[in-house]
Amino acid sequence: MGDIIEDPRLRDRTFVFSGRHDAGRRLGVFLTSLPIIRDPVVLAIPAGGVPVGKEIAAALGAPLSLAVARKIRIPGTTESGFGAVTWDGRVLINERLRDALGLSDGEVEAAVAETRANVRERTARFSRGRPMPPLEGKSVILTDDGLASGYTMRAAIQGARDGRPARVIVAVPTASLSAAELVRREADLLVCLNIRTGRSFAVADAYREWYDLDDAEVLAELGEET
Repeated sequence: MGDIIEDPRLRDRTFVFSGRHDAGRRLGVFLTSLPIIRDPVVLAIPAGGVPVGKEIAAALGAPLSLAVARKIRIPGTTESGFGAVTWDGRVLINERLRDALGLSDGEVEAAVAETRANVRERTARFSRGRPMPPLEGKSVILTDDGLASGYTMRAAIQGARDGRPARVIVAVPTASLSAAELVRREADLLVCLNIRTGRSFAVADAYREWYDLDDAEVLAELGEET
């Protein structure tokens, strides 16, 4: 179980970042002060994690790559999920939530299959045939624009571990306390500037400017043409 490093001045505050690039720059400055980070590789979860990861990679002088992971959506919803699928086909299910929702095996299998197909398509679209860089012996920094439930990041950590890195560090601008506690169980270190408690949480509430990035914007962030 890893430690959590936060900025106590930002605990329970909202609208603390102007946007994802601002959050990434501030995280990058924070991370440069940590002596544990040696030979870093930044892996960003698209879409929202890409501008954050781009700024972290620039601050650390590190390569930037993608860790494509998607939540498994609850049938009939567009945002809520009950697990995640990663770039290597790994599936992580929130069994407690699945049971509470009363989802059948068929519903779960269909949702997983749909998510796997989406992950394959997004991996091909964003990576343009380039493999993930070697992770063995590296300080892998996984990032996204925030952690709501933490399950997508937890799955990404498990996927990154297969590359035998020296350590896995999760660096995110904002997180719910419950997600932070979940993710710290899998990571060697969690760096989160803005941790929020309370019964409700939205990643967007950490940002003064917030919108969903489309695929063209992700490719532009990566210096690719659509």
